[in-house]
Amino acid sequence: MLRYELKVKKDVAKKVEEAFLRALEIVERIKRSGVAEYEGFSIGLSGGYIEPGASGALTRGKIEVLPTGRNFYAVDPTTLPTPAAWKIGIETAEKLIKYYLEKHGRYPESVGQVLWSIDAYKADGEQLAQILYLLGVRPVWRPDGSVKGLEVIPLEELKRPRIDCVVRISGIVRDTLPNYVYLIDEAVTKVALLDEPLHMNYVKKHYVEHLSKLAEMGKDVAEARDIALCRVFCSPPGSYGAGVNFAVEASAWKSDEDLAKTWIQWASYAYSRKHFGKPAPESLVLNLSEVDVVNRNHVSDEHDIFGCCCYFAYHGGFFNAVKALTGRDDVEIVTVDTRDISLTQVRGMKDEIERVVRAKLLNPVWIDEMKKHGYRGANEFSRKILHLYGWSATTKLVDDWIFDEIAKTYVLDEEMRRWFEENNVWALEEIARRLVEAAERGLWRPSEELLERLREVYGEIEGILEESIGEGEVQGSAIRVYTSEDDEHWKERLTDVEKAISLLKRASK
Repeated sequence: MLRYELKVKKDVAKKVEEAFLRALEIVERIKRSGVAEYEGFSIGLSGGYIEPGASGALTRGKIEVLPTGRNFYAVDPTTLPTPAAWKIGIETAEKLIKYYLEKHGRYPESVGQVLWSIDAYKADGEQLAQILYLLGVRPVWRPDGSVKGLEVIPLEELKRPRIDCVVRISGIVRDTLPNYVYLIDEAVTKVALLDEPLHMNYVKKHYVEHLSKLAEMGKDVAEARDIALCRVFCSPPGSYGAGVNFAVEASAWKSDEDLAKTWIQWASYAYSRKHFGKPAPESLVLNLSEVDVVNRNHVSDEHDIFGCCCYFAYHGGFFNAVKALTGRDDVEIVTVDTRDISLTQVRGMKDEIERVVRAKLLNPVWIDEMKKHGYRGANEFSRKILHLYGWSATTKLVDDWIFDEIAKTYVLDEEMRRWFEENNVWALEEIARRLVEAAERGLWRPSEELLERLREVYGEIEGILEESIGEGEVQGSAIRVYTSEDDEHWKERLTDVEKAISLLKRASK
């Protein structure tokens, strides 16, 4: 007992000593920054060579960014995920599994992952690490910190089934982080070929099932084996985006199926160590049919889910595609919040939508600050509300009270309306029109009185626009909805997607 206590005390003393030495190192690096900033600036002005250095967030433990004053680079992709990011990846993967287990009483068989380059440039590969750990593999690092490869984590150590992952990467990940694609592909291939029971290895289970279904779809054995292992998808080389944002903003959809087909069409190109953008709609729809939960990591509130149309297009579009394809109501959509790495959490998307609505769109302080920017502030209101509408279109998770308050705050409030008229009446028109469209599509169920008042105000806005631009075409409150049926080129582009969906349904009978 005494020996054990002495050992514990020695271990604690060693950790305290290490932490103290680390603190001294950070202090020294901060001191050096003051001199290095001036030196770097001076060298730069004289056209000299400035020593390169890492960039990143100190709050994520990256003390190598100090001292500053160097010619910083974004990231060294070969070091991702870092050991620190690997720890966060394990933690968030376990929390994601627990979240699903507690709600459904079983493990998720497949997790849909929206993976953007911010994971590398801001978080050192935390979501990549999460994906690898869900699959049941770990990185192997070289002494210099670069990732040498992957090793399989034994089931005895993992103590759970291997969870499959379907990864929708962005075009920037495709173009600047090919190692992400290679690592995920290597992990899937290693795990799918293991000699393990199917109920403990969902990757292998789906691989076997996909081989059978691809054969039923008419694929030969060699091609079936090839694309049955595909798990990373993106738009074709040279293109960017998820397409759903364009359909939503142009009112070019009538049903969830229309948006799902658009998302699948844009994402149906497989990426691996062998392929760079191979058209593979059959593989994608097979993978989507297995997804239980769709996630995207949120690493910083410098951005939010209404900040860009890509958030609802990629993430909400992924969720909608799975639901429309499977007809299931038990599919989850979440965000893994790693803003504070000491307090990571998994949050349902409905809660995340309401968190940001309260923090910004309905926050009087935020509204007043945006109004200081005049025309640009009005545009910010308009874009965020459009993106809120996009989340409603793709997830149906925006409650009526949110649209009620948006209408009252931005359109029906006389003082706010006058401000828009003085600064950017076009933004007000966009907000009012999207609210009317949300009501017409059944995404929002306002009271008769509120909707009537909204239409009246919209008529007044149209009058202002007509006076300012004279005769011409203004879309107006009568929303024109069209789909691929109205455009031959668009309809032709969806042929392969519709064929893949049809073959999936036939093979699943």
